[in-house]
Amino acid sequence: MSVVTNTTTIGAIEAPSRRNTELVMLAFAVAIPVFAYLNVGLALDGTVPTGMLGYGLGIGLLAGVAHLVVRKFAPYADPLLLPLATLLNGLGLVIIWRLDQSPRLMQRAKMAFGGFSPDAPKQLMYSAIGIALFVAVLLLLKDHRILQRYTYISMAVALILLVLPMFFPAVNGAKIWISLGPFTIQPGEFAKIIIAIFFSGYLMVKRDALALASRRFMGLYLPRGRDLGPILVVWGVSILILVFETDLGTSLLFFGVFIVMLYVATERTSWIVFGLLMSAGGAVGVATFEPHVQDRVTAWIDPFDCYQTDGACQQIGDALLSFGSGGTLGTGLGQGNSDLIGFAANSDFVLSTVGEEFGLAGTMAFLLLYGLIVERGVRTALAARDPFGKLLAIGLSGGFAIQVFVVAGGVMGLIPLTGMTLPFVAYGGSSVLANWALIGVLIRISDTARRPAPAPAPSPDAEMTQVVRP
Repeated sequence: MSVVTNTTTIGAIEAPSRRNTELVMLAFAVAIPVFAYLNVGLALDGTVPTGMLGYGLGIGLLAGVAHLVVRKFAPYADPLLLPLATLLNGLGLVIIWRLDQSPRLMQRAKMAFGGFSPDAPKQLMYSAIGIALFVAVLLLLKDHRILQRYTYISMAVALILLVLPMFFPAVNGAKIWISLGPFTIQPGEFAKIIIAIFFSGYLMVKRDALALASRRFMGLYLPRGRDLGPILVVWGVSILILVFETDLGTSLLFFGVFIVMLYVATERTSWIVFGLLMSAGGAVGVATFEPHVQDRVTAWIDPFDCYQTDGACQQIGDALLSFGSGGTLGTGLGQGNSDLIGFAANSDFVLSTVGEEFGLAGTMAFLLLYGLIVERGVRTALAARDPFGKLLAIGLSGGFAIQVFVVAGGVMGLIPLTGMTLPFVAYGGSSVLANWALIGVLIRISDTARRPAPAPAPSPDAEMTQVVRP
């Protein structure tokens, strides 16, 4: 009698990595800004701009390096996050270069600073450093769950970053910058990532207690009084930021990220209601005695009433006029007058250039690109296998969405101006670096979430023994 043993092993189903899809999308993400660069040059003086080849090679090289790193170290990551960020960054460089060509801005810079220094080359350098930081995140952060170990350390670091600007002079009425020699840094941009790490670790442990309700009132389950402590502390810190730094944007971002993550962790609508009421109450209270906030509220209520007397009103009024001038399809790249806004045309008010030269259709396309980044982040949160990864992905995505909303809402007149920068598009090194790091963390979480589970060890039940009789 002979015995023949056949063993069947259960293997993991190999999921597609989608890296080739990412590569094709990256090609479009590089080609569209290069075409836009050509369009600006032809619109301004009717010739092909001399720097187009260098610009195309530069952004193509940066995108290629980022793609190769993702292909090697995060092969199962979301295939759209990198192309979307590259497209927005590339279009932002084109818009900043277009504003650099404005004779009005050159003349104003010479009168104010004694000379004109173009911002587009510096923004390209910041973009290169940002992609280097993106690469560093993927190389050093092998598993996002490691960040959970630094929950309370991240809280301390975030508070330090938020407090530091108080000790430096105010810039345009707000203390949001720190100066290190010739360099200036906006620490709030980096604090939003570190805050999300702290909230993720904290809420993962405390979410069961925070989800408990004491009684029902007007259809809402009210939280227990003892559990209101965390939200009161975060609300108090956000109010202090608003009072001492007169920075409405960072205050809204800090408190908004916490409320979003608290709602996701507890699934209690009451936290959203409490958060909105407390945020509105704090902002109204501070606006009653803080002149800088009062000026921005006044400009928001009627930007044309104080058009000739207040600089904030004039900027918002010019921004609204640029949106109206753009109409549905825009005036065309290089053919608008958004440079009349002045020194903040390529930073706080860069969306005005988009609205005038791309029109309503182009503005909606830009907002759709931001919406896709948020959607891919939320999809990553849903796919994550661990609660910390879910909360971190939703926190980063929520913070990104809140920043886009407060910037776009302020420029369009929906809410008071906050002074924050539009991610990837506006001029500013801190913003570009922080948002590329944010994309790197999201890609790491998505790679872990989409990576196939390892095959289980063979089970004795999987062995089939066949007895063959002569």
